Amino acid sequence: MGKLNIFKIAICFISIGFLSSCSENSDLEIDPTNLLIGNWTEPTYTNENITFKRSSSLQNDSYGVSFKNKGVFIEHSSGWCGTAPLVFTDYIGNWQAENKLIMVSMQHFPGGFNWRIVSLTENQLIVQRELTSQEKEHQILTTLFTEIKTLANSVSCTDASMWNYTTYGSKACGGPQGYIAYSNKINHVAFLKKIQDYTELEDVYNKKWDIISTCDLPSQPIEIVCENGRPVLKY
Repeated sequence: MGKLNIFKIAICFISIGFLSSCSENSDLEIDPTNLLIGNWTEPTYTNENITFKRSSSLQNDSYGVSFKNKGVFIEHSSGWCGTAPLVFTDYIGNWQAENKLIMVSMQHFPGGFNWRIVSLTENQLIVQRELTSQEKEHQILTTLFTEIKTLANSVSCTDASMWNYTTYGSKACGGPQGYIAYSNKINHVAFLKKIQDYTELEDVYNKKWDIISTCDLPSQPIEIVCENGRPVLKY
């Protein structure tokens, strides 16, 4: 076989390989002006980071997300419950990005989330979960209520006559969330003030974020009894 023919065969193989590569890459949705646009699948989790691979489409039986033009976001998920058998569905939402922060709003629970872009290339996206404003405010509520429970449980219950109870919290539909017992041995003035602060803060939170709740009122306790060193409300 002559050198010319060998050269032609080599060129042919190179061309085929190049065309095959181009064909594979052409299936990928890559916008050079915004690398985030496209489908991202096969998530792997390392500490606080989530690493996605770019894909030509979302996979039927695994988690993935898609960033579309005009702010359309698709989350291919089995839902927040995650119980077997898993059924994956496309959930539609919206997205916007600013200073490497991706803000996603969804129509289904939990409503939205933020991702901070750690790294973004043509084939890989690495993000880190970042609390939304709503989640940060809810975290403040949770911390305050933990302080309230810690104070309420700071004294052992041995004599029920030394205990009282009060309402706490604010349901979105109106009225308290429930009742909590406290000992007269603690600084109950400061304790009740903390509950008042929590109740007012929860009311503001509910109105700001359009929280929905049931409208039934909690039953009022008829007595407090001590059981295993703890106060128990009886209804």
